[in-house]
Amino acid sequence: MASRSTRAAPAPETYTARHLQVLEGLEAVRKRPGMYIGSTDQRGLMHCLWEIIDNSVDEALTGVGDRIEIILGADGSIEVRDNGRGIPVDAEPRTGLSGVELVFTKLHAGGKFGGGSYAASGGLHGVGASVVNALSSRLDVEVDRGGKTYAMSFRRGEPGVFADPVHAAHSPQAPFTAYETGSELRVVGKAGRGVTGSRVRFWPDGQVFIKGASLDDEMLAARARQTSFLVPGLALVVRDERAVVRDGRAEEHGGGVREQVFQHLGGISEFVEFLAPDPAVTAVWRLQGTGSFTETVPVLDTRGQMTATEVERECSVDIALRWGTGYDSRVSSFANIIATPKGGTHVAGFDQAILKVFRRQLELNARRLKVGSDKVEKDDIFAGLTAVLTVRLPEPQFEGQTKEVLGTSAVRAIVARVVEQELTARLTSTKREDKAHSALLLDKVVGEMKARISARQHKETQRRKTALESSTLPAKLADCRTHDIDKSELFIVEGDSALGTAKLARSSDYQALLPIRGKILNVQKASVSDMLKNAECAAIIQVIGAGSGRSFDLDAARYGKVIIMSDADVDGAHIRTLLLTLFFKYMRPLVAAGRVYAAMPPLHRLEVIGGPGRKNDYVYTYSEAQMRATRAALDRKGRKVKEPPQRYKGLGEMDADQLADTTMDPRHRTLRRVTLGEAEEAARIAEGVFDLLMGNDVAPRKDFIIDSARTLDRERIDA
Repeated sequence: MASRSTRAAPAPETYTARHLQVLEGLEAVRKRPGMYIGSTDQRGLMHCLWEIIDNSVDEALTGVGDRIEIILGADGSIEVRDNGRGIPVDAEPRTGLSGVELVFTKLHAGGKFGGGSYAASGGLHGVGASVVNALSSRLDVEVDRGGKTYAMSFRRGEPGVFADPVHAAHSPQAPFTAYETGSELRVVGKAGRGVTGSRVRFWPDGQVFIKGASLDDEMLAARARQTSFLVPGLALVVRDERAVVRDGRAEEHGGGVREQVFQHLGGISEFVEFLAPDPAVTAVWRLQGTGSFTETVPVLDTRGQMTATEVERECSVDIALRWGTGYDSRVSSFANIIATPKGGTHVAGFDQAILKVFRRQLELNARRLKVGSDKVEKDDIFAGLTAVLTVRLPEPQFEGQTKEVLGTSAVRAIVARVVEQELTARLTSTKREDKAHSALLLDKVVGEMKARISARQHKETQRRKTALESSTLPAKLADCRTHDIDKSELFIVEGDSALGTAKLARSSDYQALLPIRGKILNVQKASVSDMLKNAECAAIIQVIGAGSGRSFDLDAARYGKVIIMSDADVDGAHIRTLLLTLFFKYMRPLVAAGRVYAAMPPLHRLEVIGGPGRKNDYVYTYSEAQMRATRAALDRKGRKVKEPPQRYKGLGEMDADQLADTTMDPRHRTLRRVTLGEAEEAARIAEGVFDLLMGNDVAPRKDFIIDSARTLDRERIDA
């Protein structure tokens, strides 16, 4: 019969270029919104709002706007108003589109690509407004400019006209007519002389955002407050007109509209005071400076082509920081007023410089502060620190559209240089107030350093705590359930492979298992402290629970029998000897009481072939001599043995039934009780023979091998 093939059937069609899709314009945004706003839940909705707000904030950064209003409408709309210059309304030469339509319908279109309109801005990629437009069921724009008010509307990114009923509220459900041949930026009114600004109102699309996604009041207020600190003098008004449900009925907040105004003239110095949770050790210190760097960027030339051009950039650094009496630290970082919660090159430069400055100052004041040879670490310095770090530069490089990490590499060195210069000047200032604050600060940092070192030393001491002082049992112990000490047995098992089989073979009611890894320390020549530091020796003493040495208390032992279960080979004998040496030297009463045993695992298994209709029998032997004698006896009886006989190289080669029957089950096993004489002999071997065979002195070992070579029986070599 032919075997069936498991190969998949060939695809019915060939994969060709016609299977590829090209997403044009804003189609890509609607298809993969997470790429542009991170998610389609509350977080993504907040991101959309701040894309629009950031455009208004950028106007304020240029000095042409001082007020931004954010209106959360009862109909689900969100509106942002500003008194900036207004979005350009004239036609862009290459596309022929008005500035408004270009900004809201074309990805990577805007005035922040090095055209000179913005020295530093939060909007960098030219996708913010167009992404919001693509993800809105309706978006309306009004611009006051040149004495006129211009307007344009979009449905899911497409420009057109909504037929809103007269004297009725605007709605995404209103009939919509898209422009077919050309679009129009309509003039809908007059603006007062000198009045400029923009108003953007949008309804998030329910087809994109998950059901129930809404703006978080506290998050919005916190972000507005933060922005007001970062742009001193800018007023941000948050007006909430949404209805809320209370007691099963809809009401307005407080019976009407709730409005919050955020405006701070003190800038980031005031921000630090607001964020700081603890009493001050220092005043708020302001570190300011600038630096320049060059970078090669593609620039649009007069022919409309991108040309690699080396441009000079300037980066301004403004940092406010203060230390308090607490232990927590908070460093908030911003690039062009955009929060960078995951840090970036500016934070790396700050960390690098602050550590360098303090290490230098502690080195210079080492005698007064009694620093010694210890080195201060970042955590020591940052304890109680509250800082706001801001940098402003043209076209910073961010990681992704969400702008959580600043990536412009040159900023690191500029920030580091400004912090090093300005902070050093503060710490070495001769002014009375600065001098007093610097002294308190250095004392605090040294105190933190010494506390850290003391805590580490205490931790290390606790880790080295001897088994005599520790009450916790090792995690690797597989304990038994019985509390009857006379019935309980502790098997000390060699290796993890044997442990796995032993767990299946044991009776967990009264048999406990403690694995050890290889050969333990030879305690005959080791000091008590070395023995107690050894993980395997300490674990054995902990598990038996009766102490060690002179303080050993036999009545406190947790098990009636301690059974050494090692492989039936030379290594197993070596491990058994080392364990017996430990018991003889540090737990001798346990041996004297006859409670230490050596398990006797078999060395061979003979499979005796049964007669017709009979199963094969198994016979276990424990030495070469016993195996030969057993085979001879079977031959005399006419019984045949399956060849070759199984030779166990270790306990791990047995299955659970075999290990139970031969070594662990009291009904079938053979145990050898260890006497004081045997333990003493093991200690003598550990002191003499092991030193000869495994010690550092090579010459005696070489002489022993040469002298013993003549008497070697080749048959005894297990190979």
